[in-house]
Amino acid sequence: MAPQRSNLSLPLKTRIFISVLSTVSDAACRSDGSVNRLLLRLVDYQVAPNPKPTNSVSTSDITVDASRNIWFRLFAPSLPSDILLPVVFFFHGGGFTFLSPASQGYDAVCRRFARKFPAFIVSVNYRLAPEHTYPSQYEDGFDVLKFLDENRDAILPDNADLSRCFLAGDSAGGNIAHHVAVRACKAEFKTLKLRGLVCIQPFFGGEERTEAEVELVGVPLVSVPRSDFCWKAFLPKGSSNRDHPAVNVSGPNAENIAGLDFPATMVVVAGFDPLKDWDRRYYEWLKASGKEATLIEYPSMMHAFYIFPELEESSHLIMQIKDFITNCCSNL
Repeated sequence: MAPQRSNLSLPLKTRIFISVLSTVSDAACRSDGSVNRLLLRLVDYQVAPNPKPTNSVSTSDITVDASRNIWFRLFAPSLPSDILLPVVFFFHGGGFTFLSPASQGYDAVCRRFARKFPAFIVSVNYRLAPEHTYPSQYEDGFDVLKFLDENRDAILPDNADLSRCFLAGDSAGGNIAHHVAVRACKAEFKTLKLRGLVCIQPFFGGEERTEAEVELVGVPLVSVPRSDFCWKAFLPKGSSNRDHPAVNVSGPNAENIAGLDFPATMVVVAGFDPLKDWDRRYYEWLKASGKEATLIEYPSMMHAFYIFPELEESSHLIMQIKDFITNCCSNL
């Protein structure tokens, strides 16, 4: 059985923030499937890029395609220029519908990534649903990879090593990272080489209601109604079935990746996350497809726990991702 809600212990500060965020986000989701973005701005505080190093990391925003509002925030650690560093493409969560690289929580966590790994972090701004449905988000993510591969010298510092590239994302961003990885495996790049994939509590699903979805009612951030709203917003019109290959990546309509040179993958699961059964199935599907996969579990944590620096597990996960990146690079 799934753990009971009463076993989830969070600091008061965290509980208050989650409560406010959930209340406003739910109110912003209209019954007709549209989203009140003006209301969302009340809880989505935006942080401007800062070229001056803060906590040893500077940031800048680079436009990829202004017509589609595709851009990324580059997080550059302050280290000697003769030290080659990997490049991590990061896709933020938010159910394909909310948030951006400028959102305070994601700006802060990507800054921690850049400093702790260390690495150059490319935090991708992709188009949001329901205004832009599948496959817009996957196309945007892949186009950022192509853009940097083709414009590497004009954009990245000399010590950014695109031959050691990683994709990472949490929640919907983890879903995007997986699908962009599949596309990248079929593409030819000048310099970029994909070495690893980090899926943090990826947003997957299906027509079935899993045990975790049924039993974990009232846990923070993720619920069946919220997930259903986001899937409906994301999927193209006429494709409401959640066994769509974009949703149920290991289900009956899943793309066969057995023949792809798919990268080593780290899958992060939390005990109080209604998505955990889908995430474990993803891990098992990767293994069954003959791919290298590592499952990392946090039994006492909820969805998106690592965004909250006040939680000890947040720092622990960042160090585990660092170890994963180091191990992938050491095998070259």
